[in-house]
Amino acid sequence: MMNDGAEVWRGGVNAWECDEMGHMNTRFYVVRCMEGLAVLFAYAGLPGFFAFGATSTAQVDEMHIRFHREAQAATPLYLTAGFSRIGEQDAEVVALLRHSLDGALVATFRIALHATTAQGDALAWPAPFSERAAALTMDVPPEARPRSVKAGPTPSLEALSALDGHKRIALGALAAGDCDAFGRMAPQKFMGAVADGIRGLTAPLREIVARHAETVPDRFGGALLEFRIVHVGSPRTGDCFEVRSAFTGADTKTLSLEHWMVDPIGGQVWGYMECVAIVFDLDRRKIVNITDAATVALRPLMLEHVLRSMNRL
Repeated sequence: MMNDGAEVWRGGVNAWECDEMGHMNTRFYVVRCMEGLAVLFAYAGLPGFFAFGATSTAQVDEMHIRFHREAQAATPLYLTAGFSRIGEQDAEVVALLRHSLDGALVATFRIALHATTAQGDALAWPAPFSERAAALTMDVPPEARPRSVKAGPTPSLEALSALDGHKRIALGALAAGDCDAFGRMAPQKFMGAVADGIRGLTAPLREIVARHAETVPDRFGGALLEFRIVHVGSPRTGDCFEVRSAFTGADTKTLSLEHWMVDPIGGQVWGYMECVAIVFDLDRRKIVNITDAATVALRPLMLEHVLRSMNRL
């Protein structure tokens, strides 16, 4: 077992990858992770495993991400990774993103994935993989384990009407640049669609938290602490998608949100995501605590109360 994994990516944060909060947007964390995943599989004897023309590849089923520190423009970073579990057809990977200068932990990833043909059919790992991957195993550090998001089965969704209490925050169709070499939606697209539309859900939540804060911030925004992303379907280039989202709860520091990516035409579920967010004081670079008064003002916007007002509960 390796303590910190093998180095699989090194680079930095570009200014154009940062959002209005001044730090790297969440989608680019996933981009870095997927680049590192390709290098890890190359170390394990499968170079080109994610490249066009490969006869076998892997499908990401689930990804858990925790953000530990900001990564602002021009910050040098590196990523280490290893296999935390290896099965006959599936595996789990843990990856650690760190600041290059002092080694401070920026983000942690846990990825569950399985081997597939280029057409998407499940199969066993190719012959070179298991032996070489065994030399690239690592333990899951405490910092990478879930803290606030739930584990277990994805909530069921019988029909799109079950999301009537959710708000549409994104709608579109998958372009070639949103997909991998096999035409499947890349994992970062779901994260990117949520990042692009999230303010349609969180803007009033942030305003309430800031307005009722003990010290009202002059400038405020939001940031994410933790994600659980489950890929249910495998949409391809040209498929339509819609993201519907809801505010599901709050404590003294965080807001809980859930997101569903669905096919707005056929009703198929493409993915499910839950995340933990904060309201962020942009000048002090600190969390804005959620006061009792803010909790009361937030309550009518919570999914449970929205559904009750629609006589769905």
